[in-house]
Amino acid sequence: MSRVAFVNGRYIRHADAGVSIDDRAFLFADGIYEVIEVFGGRLIDEEGHLQRLARSARELRLDLPVAQAALRRILRELVARNRVADGHVYLQVTRGAAKRDHFFPKAGTPATLVGFAHRGDRAAAEARARAGIKVIALPDIRWKRPDIKSTSLLPNVLAKQQAREAGAYEAWLVDSDGFVTEGSSSNAWIVDGGGALVTHPADSAILSGITRARLFQVAAASGLNIVERPFTLAEAFQAREAFITGATTIVLPVVAIDAHKIGSGAPGPVASGLRAAFHDFAPATP
Repeated sequence: MSRVAFVNGRYIRHADAGVSIDDRAFLFADGIYEVIEVFGGRLIDEEGHLQRLARSARELRLDLPVAQAALRRILRELVARNRVADGHVYLQVTRGAAKRDHFFPKAGTPATLVGFAHRGDRAAAEARARAGIKVIALPDIRWKRPDIKSTSLLPNVLAKQQAREAGAYEAWLVDSDGFVTEGSSSNAWIVDGGGALVTHPADSAILSGITRARLFQVAAASGLNIVERPFTLAEAFQAREAFITGATTIVLPVVAIDAHKIGSGAPGPVASGLRAAFHDFAPATP
């Protein structure tokens, strides 16, 4: 079956999809995006993702080209046309195509809206969660507004590639004060000696993950306490457990950071339990 993409009001073959060479995202990374999980054919935490898309647009003074109701229809059409039962759907909005100039283009320049969907392998994802992942630590060299989900991701790409070359799945980014901020494409968590879940506050230093936010509800129902504060690598090395969260990973246990084994060196009961319970709490919309 040929994949289908959405480009500026048209559904076309994914292989034929394209935007202008003058598009601001291509020239300046002047765009925003969202990735939404599809689980059992339903969109997970759709409302939170669309609210965050709107926030990112406001922060960049970028006008969304269509209303949220239209975005919802596009999401569903992409899931249906690509027959995605489990996977993800992607939306991207840019400031549009205009002559290359650092200034914003003239008023009335149409924004670019694209979307696509792809199927995931649930069995492979669960196998990865059962085994756990390795993480490496790297300096956080990103711009100072990672709370905006923009397409300006080159430092993230470099970190992710360095992790792969080191035999790891993810990189945890460490700020100039020695605190872990987040992963290159995920939020970072540890379980401390007292059993509390510790994660960096959702300030301008990290992206406020939709899965991260939902985990507060899951944790509360499990009788777990969450503490929002920065933590160091030294704390992470001594943690009972560690894990990452994100729309593409849900809850994924971390069993090693650099050369340090975390806990027993195997996925722990807290992370595994949160993962198992997640979809019982995350709103799923058809």
